[in-house]
Amino acid sequence: MPGEGVSPGEGRVAAEAVEAVFREERGLLLASLVRRFGDLDLAEEVTSEAIEAALRHWPAEGVPARPGAWLLTTARRRAVDRLRRDRAYAARLAVLAADAERAEPAPAPDVSGSGQGFGSGSGFGSDELPDERLQLFFTCAHPALAAEDRTALTLRCLAGLTTPEVARAFLVPTATMAQRIVRAKKKIREARIPFRVPGPDELPGRLPGVLQVVYSVFTEGYAASSGPRLQRLDLAEEAIRLARILRRLLPAERESAGLLALLLLVHARRDARTGPEGEPVLLEDQDRGRWDRPMIEEGRALVVRALTGGPAGPYGVQAAIAALHDEATDVAATDWPQIVALYDVLRTLTPSPVVEVNRAVAVAMRDGPGAGLALLDALAGEPRLRAYPPYAVARGDLLGRLGRDGEAAAAYREALELTGTEPERAALRRKLGE
Repeated sequence: MPGEGVSPGEGRVAAEAVEAVFREERGLLLASLVRRFGDLDLAEEVTSEAIEAALRHWPAEGVPARPGAWLLTTARRRAVDRLRRDRAYAARLAVLAADAERAEPAPAPDVSGSGQGFGSGSGFGSDELPDERLQLFFTCAHPALAAEDRTALTLRCLAGLTTPEVARAFLVPTATMAQRIVRAKKKIREARIPFRVPGPDELPGRLPGVLQVVYSVFTEGYAASSGPRLQRLDLAEEAIRLARILRRLLPAERESAGLLALLLLVHARRDARTGPEGEPVLLEDQDRGRWDRPMIEEGRALVVRALTGGPAGPYGVQAAIAALHDEATDVAATDWPQIVALYDVLRTLTPSPVVEVNRAVAVAMRDGPGAGLALLDALAGEPRLRAYPPYAVARGDLLGRLGRDGEAAAAYREALELTGTEPERAALRRKLGE
């Protein structure tokens, strides 16, 4: 409650300041506390207690000059008090800390690009709180954790979503998500997964998993797996925020630039992807004047970085494909031969039936619907495509262009059975009606 003499307006300002600090700096604060005490549960609890203390004190005393440092000091004191009260807990954390210290590789070079923590100028001073979110990224995305647990834990710890918010993102009950997060934390604790950045010999094998977690968050935001909306803009924007953090923490890794470029170039079309009633709008029908041009320009610059200095990675190649779409004035003016060539590169880097479906669609745009349909039909026996609606939608589109309406309708009916979001289902019903 605001203190005596503090107006309701001032109280709201203080509460908003707390919320802004918490949202922007929570991962930074949490990472520092995990690094210091070696336990995610303890770090989360004392972080929440520090926020609660700020909500009590700041309205009456004013927001401190360095709110992040205030929260860090408060959280550390709460953690120390708790460890003093619970000797057994403290002894267990001491074992974890010793394990982490033994597993710690040689000191890594500064990854911030400036010699200072990422918190500089954002509420925390670099001398008070070095940025250790990179360690937290690798902990949350450790290969010992189940894939869905990695994504959930990353959203909870680094994106700052509450457990109910993470549950809504996955469209599962809050209790189910809480169990999933508890399971992931228990695995980290029992397997004694170290809180550290992998050494140079491990990084190439571990980084793709970290990038994949962020990409998975974005994918669910770009095209929701089910529910009333085609897009989950909140999730897409959280993924972009996480990708920006990774980009700043790993400036020498070209695939971190490629991932951020890809997300920006795709998200730039968000406003044109749905119609007035939330219905999906195909790329060829989108009003490109509604695309976010500053975001596209930022993404294009990152593509250059991702493709310069050595063989391209899969995110860099996908970003280059997205850039070609964004640069074209319309579908007819798109450089389809170059897009097909880039898919040829991508299929060597990450062979998958999804890549083959996208390549077939690009071939259809370059060589005609018959050529694309032949490639899609060659994939008919691929079991992973049986539950992949875009495959059936692509076949329906190409069959319709060839005048094979009965077969097109069958393909659209197949897609309708697989599609989860109501806007996409409504669009498929309209296609069948036509």
